[in-house]
Amino acid sequence: MRPDDSTADDWLAEFLGFGVGVLSLVCLSCSVIWGLVAQDRILLGPRQRILAQAVHRTTSVASIVFLVLHIGIKVAQDHTTWIAAVIPFGLLLTEDEVVTGRAFLIGLGTLAGLLMFFVGVTGVLRNRFASPAPVAARWRAMHMLAYPAWCAALVHGLYAGRAAKPVFLVLYGLSLLGVTAVLVLRACPPRIKRRVADGITALFDSDGQRDREK
Repeated sequence: MRPDDSTADDWLAEFLGFGVGVLSLVCLSCSVIWGLVAQDRILLGPRQRILAQAVHRTTSVASIVFLVLHIGIKVAQDHTTWIAAVIPFGLLLTEDEVVTGRAFLIGLGTLAGLLMFFVGVTGVLRNRFASPAPVAARWRAMHMLAYPAWCAALVHGLYAGRAAKPVFLVLYGLSLLGVTAVLVLRACPPRIKRRVADGITALFDSDGQRDREK
């Protein structure tokens, strides 16, 4: 076997062991961001909201796909057990894991995963919860479990395993920054939202005008 092959295998093992989980979190972060944006009728028009909802659903599915891969790889590599992957905080039953605190952090990941699956299922069944109004309100409450899932996944990703590499820390930071920025924007008064929306519209219009001039 050539040295290059060994390097490629090491990179693949590194990616499968750690990168897949990071991709799941990044996709979940994008799903949360676009889900928040798609709900705001001031920031986006009807067409933009439809596009945002499509991105929200796509990134949500991607996050669950990467999550399933992440769980399967960790179990296959004996980094955890099926009990820990299915039962939140199941490893707290073992004394050695309690001492290190690793069981709690893995439990956060399991909890985040179960919440992600639940939110994904409620998203698929959204039309069945569209009416009457009280039922729709319950659906929104269930769908908002994506927020604690994101928080638990972020803490799990940062602290459950070994120290994250700089590129992963950057991705975690961008995820945190993106979600925080959108939450702050959603909490802003309508006039500020309109200014932001007008600025984004003007930016895209100017880019389109430059392309036409070229």
